[in-house]
Amino acid sequence: MAHRESRKRFGLPEEPPKSEGGIKCAMCVNECRIGENERGYCGLRERIGNTLSYMKDFASLHFYYDPLPTNCVADWVCAGGTGSGYPQFSYRKGPEYGYKNLAVFFLACSFNCLFCQNWHFRLETKKGIKYTKEELLQAIDDNTSCICFFGGDPSCQLTYAIDFSKLALQRKKNKILRICFETNGSMDPNLLDSAFQISLESGGCIKFDLKAYDRRVHEALTGFGNERTLDNFLRVAKKSKLRPNPPPVVASTLIVPGYVEEDEVASIARFIAQINPDIPYALLAYYPHFHMKDLPFVTREMANRCLEAAKREGLRKVRVGNVHLIV
Repeated sequence: MAHRESRKRFGLPEEPPKSEGGIKCAMCVNECRIGENERGYCGLRERIGNTLSYMKDFASLHFYYDPLPTNCVADWVCAGGTGSGYPQFSYRKGPEYGYKNLAVFFLACSFNCLFCQNWHFRLETKKGIKYTKEELLQAIDDNTSCICFFGGDPSCQLTYAIDFSKLALQRKKNKILRICFETNGSMDPNLLDSAFQISLESGGCIKFDLKAYDRRVHEALTGFGNERTLDNFLRVAKKSKLRPNPPPVVASTLIVPGYVEEDEVASIARFIAQINPDIPYALLAYYPHFHMKDLPFVTREMANRCLEAAKREGLRKVRVGNVHLIV
């Protein structure tokens, strides 16, 4: 009921459409079948004749610049934040002062997290904001050393992100341009393979937001199960040793009081450690937001318990981020 009500507020479909004879969108795990006068669950994709909008040629997004080093999930291990991979993937031996990240925020999502920290994008999903790949390419200049796709989530518009990345890398050929994706991991596995290869070769990373390990908890918080996310994480994490420095796969989990605490973190950490204990794992502090404003802030004691739980499961690179939100 909470999920349905949260979507009505923004005029978004309450569940993925499965219309008989509808056009199938296979971009993400929802695999909507979109009939006449319907929109996909992301709220962005609609049927126009025998085609679907926002498939490849343009995307709904905002973009801005972040001076490096910036506050991202991977800043403590990535080339832009630490200089790891210098000189192949970084301009400096340390943080890349003087350079910037092109932050590309996609205005759609495949999940419906009731604790969404960026929920305001839902106000703009249906406004028809469009950028062609060529228009976004104009935002890349000589001081742009990395691009990060996030949102919302890249999963809903991943073909655009992949094609744009290839064009951007070609335009900056023989210069450093790292490509990163921050995602809930719900995309089509074949698209994930393409995105991972781009990140691997460019010095970027795929940042997986592993929201919960228990399917019931994940479904309660996001509206969906986590099978695709865990399968996709396993799919690329098995390749994480192909480039140890900088790490091509990074994981994170938002600590949500009463839902995602020590036990859930331990389960996620165990899952990661069994694949590769050197995959970096960031624990982020929750901020009461969206439809879960009534929860308390994360305490220092709670954060430390989660941190120690992750370490006990064998992970070698764990940290707590968003410390300014901890009480």
